[in-house]
Amino acid sequence: QVQLVESGGGLVQPGGSLRLSCAASGRSFSSYATAWFRQAPERSVRELVASISASLRIKYYGDSVKGRFTISRDNARNTVYLQMNNLKPEDTAVYYCAADGAAIIVPTTAVPRYWGQGTQVTVSS
Repeated sequence: QVQLVESGGGLVQPGGSLRLSCAASGRSFSSYATAWFRQAPERSVRELVASISASLRIKYYGDSVKGRFTISRDNARNTVYLQMNNLKPEDTAVYYCAADGAAIIVPTTAVPRYWGQGTQVTVSS
């Protein structure tokens, strides 16, 4: 069992930055792939933003965030981060942390097994 708790969301102006954190508890967290998803108010599905493999060697980014967002992970602290730079109004969403036993989480893999409760990010002037 893995528990995930996100933090770091808030209100930021366009062009600004935020860093989201996802603190994990539970056994063998370092063996799980982790990812950040987001769900905008007007959408019914969650979009995969970024993911990182358990080995830390493989990273995936969605096309809409490439070059602006960076995912990282500190296994010693059981924490996953999402650094978001040059934020745009269309980045406004609830951001969720997820974990799964798959090697890597990508759009074609099954829905991750573990989810956090989400943190709101609002980009507005």
